[in-house]
Amino acid sequence: MGLFSRKPKLPAADRPPLADAERVLAWAAAGPGEAGGGCGADDGGGGVLVATNLGLWLPGRDARLGWHDVLKAVWSGRELTVTPAERVAERAGYVLVADGPAETYLLLEPGELPHQVRARVTRSVAYTQHHPVPGGAGRIAARRVPGADGLTWTVRYDPGTPADDEAVVAETERLVAAARAATAPTDL
Repeated sequence: MGLFSRKPKLPAADRPPLADAERVLAWAAAGPGEAGGGCGADDGGGGVLVATNLGLWLPGRDARLGWHDVLKAVWSGRELTVTPAERVAERAGYVLVADGPAETYLLLEPGELPHQVRARVTRSVAYTQHHPVPGGAGRIAARRVPGADGLTWTVRYDPGTPADDEAVVAETERLVAAARAATAPTDL
């Protein structure tokens, strides 16, 4: 790839409604095909994925998926699978989340998009730890939200963990408080 072999600019027709401080980092067209799990559009494929400094615009969505709301992104070398967080409940000091439906996109010319997705999702994670709780386990995570100060705390329980059990809630609150204390800046 030579110095002057640049990917063309994102066509205006494919440009999502960006916020004032939002800028495009990478984009790729999603092709129709055998990619499973909702290629975005109702017709089973197509559209454009756009990575910005604030999040990921996916085909068929009216709003950006913030980097802090991506639980998992997997690049197979041909397909990008994104698993968004679904908010289940707000609790004191944290949000309970679960895996949303995974969305898979076939990218014939991915360019920098998979790299940007990986880098931005990884950079959003400030703390993550898996802990046992009564009757199961859960992952506590602190994520950076672009444009916001501080960290957003989330808990994602493993399947089968009784999320509403009093002992589970009490232990989770204790674990989140300990994690917050361990990550709090000491020089303020």
